[in-house]
Formats: sequence, structure tokens, C-alpha cells
Amino acid sequence: MHAHTAIAAQPTRVPHGHQAAVMAMPRVAPSRPAANDVDPLAAIAQFRVFDREQSIFAEGEAADTVFRVVDGMIRLYKLLPDGRRQIIGFLQAGDMVGLAFADRYLYSAEAITASTVQRIPRCQLDALLDAQPALARRLLSVTTSELVAAQDQMLLLGRKSALEKLASFLLALSRRAGAGRAIALPMSRCDIADHLGLTTETVSRGFTKLKTSRLIRILDGGRVELLDAEALADLAECA
Repeated sequence: MHAHTAIAAQPTRVPHGHQAAVMAMPRVAPSRPAANDVDPLAAIAQFRVFDREQSIFAEGEAADTVFRVVDGMIRLYKLLPDGRRQIIGFLQAGDMVGLAFADRYLYSAEAITASTVQRIPRCQLDALLDAQPALARRLLSVTTSELVAAQDQMLLLGRKSALEKLASFLLALSRRAGAGRAIALPMSRCDIADHLGLTTETVSRGFTKLKTSRLIRILDGGRVELLDAEALADLAECA
């Protein structure tokens, strides 16, 4: 099961087979499960804290562990042959990564902020899925949904302007946050640029345009408030 959650980059796209296995199942609260919490994955997981900018795994390493984010934010990326970096996606609490059939990781993962993750040995996860078909079906269902959504997003972003891409990105983060108008943006402008296939300068200009148009407000602590989500959605759907 292999979910593709990359937002496509212009000018160079990473081939489909090289995208990340990223999932949001189950989307857990950013805290350690209680002793009586019915979480089949927690029983086989170990907690690990990664410092800001610390590598979690690198492309080409043996893919013997699946990771679930408990708190913080993680970037997934590939280095292209010309030396550029393509950020495949950003992981938040509840997201899983490493669920792929490949023997080795097809991308690298780094902590953007101090992050806590659950490390789940692949062999133990395979045994758990064999013993619990319902859990396996749930994982497969979410993987399929993620794949369809990601492919739709790739097609859309391939036709969008820089400002439309940025609006889509902010709305996607807002939907994932699920509460309030303010969203956390702990990633850098460079990270966003490498995710959307833009330059850092273009991303910065885009934020300025959205701010002067009163569509967003830049808050302290690396947060952005969406002042007019409906107008942002109209902008994002202009392609």
C-alpha cells in the first residue's frame, strides 16, 4: 500500500513511483496514548524525539521501519539529479510514512520542528495486519483515498499560477488543521517554494499579495490567519 501525497512541482516532477507513502490513519491526538487506549499500533511502537532539522531517515536506507507522527512537523524530500530539492510533502500529527513495498526508502525525511514520532518495525506491522484484517482494510482504504486526492492535486497544480498554488497550499493546511482560521507554518519560505515548484522570492511575493489583498494576515510565531477562505478558494480554483 503506497499513498502519494506530493504536490506536484513545476518545472520538474518526481515520477509517480518515487512519491511518498504518506497516510493520515489513524489521525491521533498529539500525545502519547493512554494505557487503556485501544490503539493496535501503539503496542508495537517505540517513541523517539527528533530535534529540529534532524534526519529521520535518508533515501536509499533500508525501509524496515514505519513512522507515525505524534507531534511536530516533518518534511519529505528528494534530491533531483541537478542538485535541486523537491519537497514531496509535510507530515503532521497522525500522519504515517514508510508504508511502501520498496525495500529501501525512496525519499528522505527531516524534522522541521522538534518532533515526536512512533517507530513501528515493519516486520511487526506486517504481522499485526495479518492478524487484524480489519486494520489492514482500513489502512488500504485510506491509502487509496490519499492516492486519488494526491493525483487530482498534481493535475490541478500543474495548471495553476504561483498565487493559485500558494492559495491551494494554505487551504490544504487549513483543512488538515480542522479548527479556526489560524494555521501553523513552521516550514520556511524556501521549504514552501521547493514544495510548490517556485522560487523563494515568488513565494514571498505571493504572501505579500495575499496580505495586501486582505485574504490573509501574518501572525507571530510562524502562523497565518485566513481572513477570507472563500476568496482564497475562488483564487485556488481559477486554473
